[in-house]
Amino acid sequence: MPTRVHEFDWPDRVVVGTIGLPGARTFYLQVRAGTQVVSIALEKQQSALLAEKIDEILDELFTLEGNPFSVPTGTPIELVDNDQLDIVQEQFRAGAMGLGWDPTTAQVVIEARPIAEIDAGDNGEWLQADSADESEMLRVRMPVGTARAFAKRTREIVGAGRPMCPLCGYPIDADGHTCTLPEA
Repeated sequence: MPTRVHEFDWPDRVVVGTIGLPGARTFYLQVRAGTQVVSIALEKQQSALLAEKIDEILDELFTLEGNPFSVPTGTPIELVDNDQLDIVQEQFRAGAMGLGWDPTTAQVVIEARPIAEIDAGDNGEWLQADSADESEMLRVRMPVGTARAFAKRTREIVGAGRPMCPLCGYPIDADGHTCTLPEA
């Protein structure tokens, strides 16, 4: 079966957002071009790492002599997007993700593939199951300013979770918290 690629070369919008309360949030990478909207579920750690690595790529490109790609050091204010997610219809949950740079278009490229379902075989070995989801992927290309805005918003979304306990370092739930201090 051929791979179905959800490709966005110059999206109108690309953001990470959440649904749910802190401690029970689901993270989504959502991309929109015209009326086409694709939402894929991410782990919080995937979201945080994506923002970190995008900034690393952009920071490295900024240091190139003459800044040939016009990489901004900060987030262009006109590209800030603090709106809620559009209606979410989860396409798939991201497993493997890739991040790259396309110098021909001066764009950051994100690729995501679904988590491959696995199942225990008759002899107890884990085998990859056949699934229609495995032949799907998302590819998003975004210019440098949009990538800076994406990374900034993503860091803010990730940081908006539950506060951390100053004593034990674990998250504090809305309904209370009992510290479990490590034994000395």
